[in-house]
This record gives sequence, structure tokens and C-alpha cells, in this order.
Amino acid sequence: MKFNQLEDLIKNSTKILIMSHINPDGDALGSTSSMYTIIYEKFKKKADILVIGHLPNCYKFLPHIETAKFEFDISMVYDLVITLDVASLDRLANHQILFDKAKNTINIDHHKTNNGFADINIINPSASSTGEVLLGIYNEQNWDISLETATGLYTAILTDTGGFRYENTSEKVFLSVAQLVKIGINPNEIYKNCYEKKSKDFVMFQNSCVNKAEFLFNDKVAYTTVYKKDLEKYQAKDDFTEGLVETLRAIDSTEIAFIAKEIDSKSTKISMRSKTVDVAGICAEYGGGGHTFAAGCLIKTSIDKALKKLLKTIEEHLNG
Repeated sequence: MKFNQLEDLIKNSTKILIMSHINPDGDALGSTSSMYTIIYEKFKKKADILVIGHLPNCYKFLPHIETAKFEFDISMVYDLVITLDVASLDRLANHQILFDKAKNTINIDHHKTNNGFADINIINPSASSTGEVLLGIYNEQNWDISLETATGLYTAILTDTGGFRYENTSEKVFLSVAQLVKIGINPNEIYKNCYEKKSKDFVMFQNSCVNKAEFLFNDKVAYTTVYKKDLEKYQAKDDFTEGLVETLRAIDSTEIAFIAKEIDSKSTKISMRSKTVDVAGICAEYGGGGHTFAAGCLIKTSIDKALKKLLKTIEEHLNG
């Protein structure tokens, strides 16, 4: 029913906007690329793409992503706004106004903390990624999936499963990517684009962060801090922290790993991963959320104060 409503809204809309969360990752951008391509190829319409924050160089190979803009006239009223991989409206930052003013809204996501904020909500927490959710929609509606559409979907699933290494890598994931490989995508080329085009500054920045990592509670917790001065030293972009927390989680003794990143003197961004602990529950105590073993939040205080609060919460969860 909801899938049919999605199709009807696209058919009946002239001004369409596709947007994802601030500083989008591979799932957000791959899903965006695929949705744009479907709308263009099947419905013969050109949607607007909004990227909020930084567009990582490694995802610039995605079909049609070059049409993305970073700002739109906030007085614009769209017939339809589609959000992809957006767990909550605050993840749209100061562009939420475009969503709020739209005549119709669709929210497609896989985060279990998504509360269904749109007119139509297609949320599947059991899916590995928003890309997997989209593939399910396309198949259910019998929409033709072109090579360009498949490229976006594969990128989304590949990156949100950590290259098919995370706990969300299910039988369905492999069946999904097998379908995309059959269509003709090149897994090797996509992997190289996503993971093997890092700059020297990127590698040196991540190395410095790992070198100053702290270990607590019998090495069950590993974390590192990222200050603005660290970013400036390596001319780091927002995506320079991508994959860093997974490096800390990979240590055999680690049960919880996180990065505390300074946004300003009064706010700290937390990215958290775990092998055994429900970190979505931890982050929810600070207004954040995500998945059981991968979550994040924004703590509105300095890094030092945020760490003191967060480590106390983590200790309670470890002992609980």
C-alpha cells in the first residue's frame, strides 16, 4: 500500500527534492543516487538533490551525484520531499524547513529509532541499510533496475555493512547484492572507489587519532578525541573520521568504542560502536540513537564534560 502511495506521489509531483542526513555516508549517498536515477529513468523527471555538509570525494563516482547542490532557496515549496537514511528530523540541520514546507513527504529508512516523521513512512529496522530497503521497494513494484540504479544500491549496502563484515550482514544482504551483480555492477571498482582512494592526510590524521586512544574498564572501552585543532592540522574534512571508530572496535578486548568530536566549545558529537552492548540505548540517553551496535548522539557541552558524563553512563551499562 505504502509502495503504491510512493509511486503515485512521484507520478503526481513536479518539484521533487531528495535529501539525506548531514554529512552523508555511503548509504545516504548511494540511496540518493539510486532514487534520483529511478525517478529520472522510470518517471522521466529530474529531482533536486540536496547534500547537507560535506560530500566525500570517494562517493563522487556515484551516478548523478554531481547534480547535487549544497544550498537551496528556503522559500521553495516542493510538491514532494523524500528523505533517505534520516533517523530523525534534526539530522536535516537547518534545511529541515524545506521538509516542513513540502506539500507531501516520504521517509525511507532502516534505523530502529526512526519515529515516522513524514506523511508516508517506509521504515525497515531489520534491513542492513536504506539501500536494501529501496531494493525491496523497487522489486515489489516491479521497477526496472538499471546499471546506474544498481551501482547506487550496491554502494549503500556495501558501506553500511562495512564491506559485508558487520552484524547486519544477513542472508538477505547477499541475495540482494547477488541480484545487483547479475545486473552488471563491478564490485571491485565500487570497492576501490569507496575504500582505496584515501589521501595521505586522511591516513595520517586517523593514525594520530589511534595513537592517542584511551582504554578504560579493563580495556573494554576504547575511545579517542578529535578537536578542531586536530582537523586543522591535517586539513581534515568531515569524512576523515569515517571508519576510525571501527578500527578501535576491532581491538580484541574492546566491547565499546567511540569517538568524541568537538563541534564547538559547547557541543560534542559522539560516534559509538559495540560488539555486545546496546549502544543505541546509551546514545538515546543524550537524545541520539541508531542501531544496536552502531549509534551516535550530540552532547551539548565541551568534550571534557561530555566525556565525564558519557563514561559514567557507559560504566553503568557495562555493570548493569
